[in-house]
Amino acid sequence: MTEGPPGPTEVRAPAKLTLSLEVTGTRGDGYHLLESEMVTVDLADTLVIEDGRGLTLSSETPRGGAGWWDGSLSAGDDNLVARALAATGRTAKVHVVKRIPPGAGLGGGSTDAAAVLRWAGCTDLKVAVRLGADVPFCLAGGRAMVRGVGEEVEALPFEERQFTLLLVPFGVDTGAVYRVWDQLADRKGPPGPKRELNQLEAAALTVEPRLARWRARFEKLTGRRPRLAGSGSTWYVEGSVEELGLGDRHSVSLDGEDAELVPARTIPPTA
Repeated sequence: MTEGPPGPTEVRAPAKLTLSLEVTGTRGDGYHLLESEMVTVDLADTLVIEDGRGLTLSSETPRGGAGWWDGSLSAGDDNLVARALAATGRTAKVHVVKRIPPGAGLGGGSTDAAAVLRWAGCTDLKVAVRLGADVPFCLAGGRAMVRGVGEEVEALPFEERQFTLLLVPFGVDTGAVYRVWDQLADRKGPPGPKRELNQLEAAALTVEPRLARWRARFEKLTGRRPRLAGSGSTWYVEGSVEELGLGDRHSVSLDGEDAELVPARTIPPTA
């Protein structure tokens, strides 16, 4: 195996935001086919990569406060960072500072894997999709229409946009959402307008009913209908905190829990 270059290298791993999501079918192996518009935003994890071996994790909030990580994320061979290193034939010592919460629908694990692929000089989307459905887009970045099981990434012109994210204090299991979507599929009504609908939202609300209360709270604060990021759990609306009249508010409280409000801007593809 090839050793990584000496000396620490800091690599950013920006989050992805799903602007639309349509389930277009299911493959024979059970994987769901999608058509989804995605953009890269400036909320990002940081990876420090240097010569050696091993993976360590720490976390902080997007605003630099005490992190959410409770040790539940694996730092073993099943971690996407470790798998990305193995896929490129590299070894390295990696420390990941997590700012993207797990189960938030923002591609936190996938973008960390993509950051490793970029560091290793790998741009092959076939390698990326073997790591996960969101990894090819996270590797390409920018703005794109993503199809199939994530392997088809059609670049779209970059657009400067601002969003406000509500990072609720729990994650949602993506696998559970797809299983519920399968159960609900036959009972679904006609789909809404294309590219204005996240077809996983109803299933996510079934898996995690608390999402509905956070959506209602966020809508009341902003006057805009929040959209769910992927399979959840992040709610978001378009517009800056200032445009939404939220002043210097950094969090939202509900039932004794706090959710962080995070401003996010789209960013172009990573060079």
